[in-house]
Amino acid sequence: MIHQLRGTELKRLHRTWRRRSDSRLALLLDDVGNPYNVGSITRSAAAFGVDHVYLSGSSVSPRAPKAAKTALGTERYLRWSEHPTITDAIAAARGDGYRVVGVELADPAVPLADLDLAADVCLVLGHEERGISATGLTECDTIGYVPLIGRVGSLNVATAAAIACYEVRRQGWAADDGHGYADEEGDDVG
Repeated sequence: MIHQLRGTELKRLHRTWRRRSDSRLALLLDDVGNPYNVGSITRSAAAFGVDHVYLSGSSVSPRAPKAAKTALGTERYLRWSEHPTITDAIAAARGDGYRVVGVELADPAVPLADLDLAADVCLVLGHEERGISATGLTECDTIGYVPLIGRVGSLNVATAAAIACYEVRRQGWAADDGHGYADEEGDDVG
């Protein structure tokens, strides 16, 4: 019989993956205006251990009532800062030591899985309809996208954020040398 993890078992499992996550991850929201999207991004950011969220332009604050309701209180696990322009936000991310990676369906973009993301990365996500601004795209260090094979040509920004965060963490875990993980009983073996 399959046993779903609860309580202490679940905490051990998450602690195992946290130990294997050496790099820092940040998000930069470029004019993301829908509070429900910001709330969903906030929840995913808290789940994937995002260290900082940079809000640029007219991006909604995670404290906004509708965003906070969607985030279910997870905004308390995040640090964020507000910046008047995308240029200011990118400068702040770079100043904090992040490589800036745009997540956008754009001509020079490559699949996220083909980029080396096993480092300190700040993922830039743009407005729900317009995407990342032209200024933001030119200032990113590189641009990646989530490959889609179905009949839908794009993803909701919150969904794209969750997938991109997972890809960054997956690459970091794949680069891990195996130290600091737990066996099936939850005992440290590394």
